[in-house]
Amino acid sequence: MKYDIIVIGSGPGGYVAAIRAAQLGKKVAIVERAEAGGVCLNWGCIPTKALLKSAQVYNYCKSSEHYGIELTGEVRPNIEKVVDRSRGVAETMNKGVQFLLKKNNIEMIQGFGKIKAAGRVEVEGTEYEADHIILATGARPREMPFMPIDGEHVISSKQALVLRKLPETMIVVGSGAIGSEFAYFYAAMGVKVTIIEYLPQIMPLEDEEVSKTMERSFRKLRATVLTSTTVKSVKVNAEGKCDVEIEGKKGAETLTADIVLSAVGIKSNIEGIGLEELGIKVERDKIIVDEQYRTNVPGIYAIGDIVPGPALAHVASAEGICCVNNICGVHTAPVDYSTIPSCVFTSPEVASVGMTEQQVKAQGIEYKVGRFPFTASGKATAAGDRDGFVKLIFDMNDKLLGAHMVGLNVTEMLGEPTLAKTLGATAEQIAHTIHSHPTMHEGIMEASEAALGAAIHL
Repeated sequence: MKYDIIVIGSGPGGYVAAIRAAQLGKKVAIVERAEAGGVCLNWGCIPTKALLKSAQVYNYCKSSEHYGIELTGEVRPNIEKVVDRSRGVAETMNKGVQFLLKKNNIEMIQGFGKIKAAGRVEVEGTEYEADHIILATGARPREMPFMPIDGEHVISSKQALVLRKLPETMIVVGSGAIGSEFAYFYAAMGVKVTIIEYLPQIMPLEDEEVSKTMERSFRKLRATVLTSTTVKSVKVNAEGKCDVEIEGKKGAETLTADIVLSAVGIKSNIEGIGLEELGIKVERDKIIVDEQYRTNVPGIYAIGDIVPGPALAHVASAEGICCVNNICGVHTAPVDYSTIPSCVFTSPEVASVGMTEQQVKAQGIEYKVGRFPFTASGKATAAGDRDGFVKLIFDMNDKLLGAHMVGLNVTEMLGEPTLAKTLGATAEQIAHTIHSHPTMHEGIMEASEAALGAAIHL
């Protein structure tokens, strides 16, 4: 069978690339060894958000008296039903992707795909031909030798999604988006959580002020946060618990927990797909591509978690569209990696785009900051959730360099500063844009006014 384009992998990079190619009139097939939608839809972004929504509802129930609502009887989570709902949400989205692929006449080839030569892909013993092959094989949780994952005592994010019984204690190693979200979920469910982070701050990619706010937030949940701490080893003791040897600010010590969640990053899925045989260039487990996502072998492309850059679903989708547009001769601007929005769905939420204050300082850029605390927000006060702030960083020409937000629903506010940065909007333009009232996103306008020295509500 001959195709114009074969995409290997059906995650948010792969299926978006396939659909875009079909829209441009190409004959397309997509190869997938597991579920349509990849990790994101089935074992990542989507089911995780379903768990976090259950945690939010549980928290509202526990604090209902604050809102004048009296509940009788004990409010407690049923983890099995919470997990079942999460799996149901993932299944719904999986069916949605299958529908989109079918609607666009994209053939789904089930199995493990391997490039045999330029223009040839083998799937479970059958060969297929294509003028162009796009690799979008994604990534999996990284496993460290001192912390081997057994799926029961030491688990990855995949097992963390489907625990049918809440442990009494859990140690989360790593405080990036994955580690922080699961730490929040289990702490909110009543588990005694300890977060261990090797670097000096949790959420190490975020602005320092954001990290400090989130550390306080975790402590309010009675979670323990240990930064600048190294995990030396994890061993299962005779009682079936995990002994975790660490070295931190207090020196060496051993912590014990029912379960250890390893959230120390991801590993690209590039093994066994034919890279070595074809001489496709790889550096530190990432495939090297140009700005059109072409590898060094003509007709073979790569996008998503397997290429350098942020390992985020929306980045993979953007790369997929850019790649296909270029294949099909449609003019498209390269992906702007300086304006990638990032979200962490803890409570409060974290949202950011652009440079942190630390990065601006390190580059010697003159700058000014506008802040707006949600303690001054009418909407946040009415919602009973005043934690957090908006922080906007501008250069001396008032162009937006970075936006960093912590608070209720701030992930839904991130589009505005992302667009502002993309378009080169100034503090004055943002401040003079009328924002609806009362809303959380008024904080963006207020922070812009603060940067101009014209704050009204502070």
